Amino acid sequence: MPEISRFFGIIIRMFYDDHNPPHFHAEYSGKKAVFDFNGNILKGSLESKTATKLVRDWVDIHVSELEKDWTLAKASQEINKIEPLK
Repeated sequence: MPEISRFFGIIIRMFYDDHNPPHFHAEYSGKKAVFDFNGNILKGSLESKTATKLVRDWVDIHVSELEKDWTLAKASQEINKIEPLK
């Protein structure tokens, strides 16, 4: 699963040819969660309110890039890295 961003110990990944709805996978300190492009958790938990808030802040900034990467991934094309949260 390609890594598309990494910040503050959080790793963001997106699968190729993954199922709908559009989403990405986040991992922090060994905990995993699946987020939609509105920042809602669809599955799992990062078990850190701070890490979850950081992921949601990142989504707010990069939602259009996530949508583009989702389209590329669904078409089995190379996805792009997305700027980390700073």
